[in-house]
Amino acid sequence: MVDDTIPVRPGEELNIGALEGFLRKNVLDLPNEPLELQQFSMGYSNLTYQLKVGEWEAVLRRPPLGPVAPKAHDMKREHHILSSINPYFQAAPEPILFSDDESVAGAPFFLMERKHGIVIDTEFPKGIEPTVEKCRQLSYVMVNRLADLHSIPYEKTGLVEISKPEGFIERQVHGWISRYERAKTDEIKEIRPLINYFQQNIPKYSQTSIIHYDYKINNAMFNQDLTEMVGLFDWEMSTIGDPLADLGVALSYWTESGDPELIKIGVGQASVTTLTGFLTRREFIETYAARSGRDVTNVDFYLTFGYFKLAVILQQIYYRYKKGQTDDPRFSNLGKTVKSLLTHAANVAAKEV
Repeated sequence: MVDDTIPVRPGEELNIGALEGFLRKNVLDLPNEPLELQQFSMGYSNLTYQLKVGEWEAVLRRPPLGPVAPKAHDMKREHHILSSINPYFQAAPEPILFSDDESVAGAPFFLMERKHGIVIDTEFPKGIEPTVEKCRQLSYVMVNRLADLHSIPYEKTGLVEISKPEGFIERQVHGWISRYERAKTDEIKEIRPLINYFQQNIPKYSQTSIIHYDYKINNAMFNQDLTEMVGLFDWEMSTIGDPLADLGVALSYWTESGDPELIKIGVGQASVTTLTGFLTRREFIETYAARSGRDVTNVDFYLTFGYFKLAVILQQIYYRYKKGQTDDPRFSNLGKTVKSLLTHAANVAAKEV
């Protein structure tokens, strides 16, 4: 088993006494042993912790420190999403409880099932050789589970009550443009033609399904031989919407060896998807189309929008860093990554028009 946790980062500690007291009041049959707390090392957004009391374990998620964007990091909503999806999609962790008592973890939070397996990001774990065959196999698991998620009969889930599928992509375009304007820190010349492109090319027809909307390889967990996805995390953006928007977001994360350097390295090192054997984005699209039976004619629009959405998410984090709302040094160079993503998105859009 790969160790995916670290000691809690300075400044992101929780009140262990308050948390343990809460657990003993609200979790049945908790062992009579002290609470152990660790933090998951990956992720730039919500804070995620491993809780252990003897053999009992769970995961706690809460929003990041400091002010957050409106409607972002809604823990109650994410808990509801997992409650709705877990019965149909076992890779989604089973939720345990939600609490808005900020005295426990400093913000609203929820607890969910702790899954175990292999998480892959910029390299394969020690002992696993990244052969062409394994890379190919992992690619197909990623594509097929995305198509499977989109095949769930969403009308039977609790997501219907918090979703408005009609006009989804139009609202998304205007909504993410507004988020960018609110979080803007630098003038980037590519942004205006890119916004014009989105506004003028919104698809007139869109399909509807459950979407994850942050689907990437390091949000997934796999079994030991990498043949199955045993976990899929970070469901806060999930909703009922256009599955091609979900595909576009997945493709924006699925970097290739020939991509511009800043696109490949993103916020650190290049993803494993740049290794020989992983599907290209075009092969990913073709495999998804074959598995799902969906029309992917307009996929380039959705890929361009996926790059833009990713740029806005990073810009929101960079805005918090620039305003002194967080001093995490990992965020200091995000401005360059945002500019690179917007430039790349504008180049992709220019090839379509």
